Amino acid sequence: MRHMVISLSVALALLAPDASAQSLFDKLQGAIGSVTGQSGGTSSGGGLSQSDVTAGLREALKVGTERVVSSIGANDGFNADPAIHIPLPPQLQKVQGLLKKFGLSALADDIELRLNRAAEAAAPKTKELIWKAISSMTLDDAMAIYKGPDDAAAQYFKKVATNDLAATLKPVVDSSLAEVGAISTYDQLMGQYKALPFVPDVKANLSQHTTDLALKGLFHYLAAEEAEIRKNPAKRTTEILSKVFGG
Repeated sequence: MRHMVISLSVALALLAPDASAQSLFDKLQGAIGSVTGQSGGTSSGGGLSQSDVTAGLREALKVGTERVVSSIGANDGFNADPAIHIPLPPQLQKVQGLLKKFGLSALADDIELRLNRAAEAAAPKTKELIWKAISSMTLDDAMAIYKGPDDAAAQYFKKVATNDLAATLKPVVDSSLAEVGAISTYDQLMGQYKALPFVPDVKANLSQHTTDLALKGLFHYLAAEEAEIRKNPAKRTTEILSKVFGG
C-alpha cells in the first residue's frame, strides 16, 4: 500500500509504551467491561466512566480519520494509488478505442488526471463531517464497533455520514473540476469527438462520477486503517487513550 499505514485506529490503539502484546481491542474490551460490569480482556483500570470509553474511541477515530484524509488529499493521493485511482467515466471508457484511433487519447488521459486532482482537492472537506459522526457516537456504537467485523467503524461512517458527505462533497468537486480544468478539457474533447463521422453519442457526468469514487476511496482507506489497527496496535499515546486503553 503506497499510503502510510493510515490506521483508523492507528490512533485507536495509540497505546502505552510498554510494547505489550495485548491488542487494542483486548484493551477496549477491558475498558468496556469495566464500565458495563462485563468480564473479558484485561481492564485498563477501574473507575472508567462511559464518557471515558467513548471519548477514547472518538479521539482514536479522529486521529485515524485525519491521517486518511491527509494522505488521500495529498498530491497524487488518488492519482498514483491503484486502489483508489479514479478512471474515466464508463461512457468515455467505451469509446477509448475511437479516441485513440482519431488522436484524442491525450485529451482523455488529461481528463482522467484532472478527475483525480479534483478528488484530491476535495478530500479535506470530508474530515469535519466524519468528525461530526464520531462526536455523535454513543457507548452502544462503540461496543458495536468493537464487536463488529474489521471494517465496523467504516461501515458506521457509511451509515451515518454518507448522505451528508455526498451533499457537501459534490459542490466542492464541481468547483475543483472547474479549477483544475477538467470541465474545459472535457468540452474540448467532446467538441472534437462529435465532429467525427459515425461515432456513438457520448455524455458523461464528471461531477457525479468523481464524487462517488472519491467517497469510495475515502471509505476504502478508513476500512483498511481499521483492519490494520486491529492487527497492529500503535505505540503512541495521548492522555485519554492511555486512560482508556491502558498505559
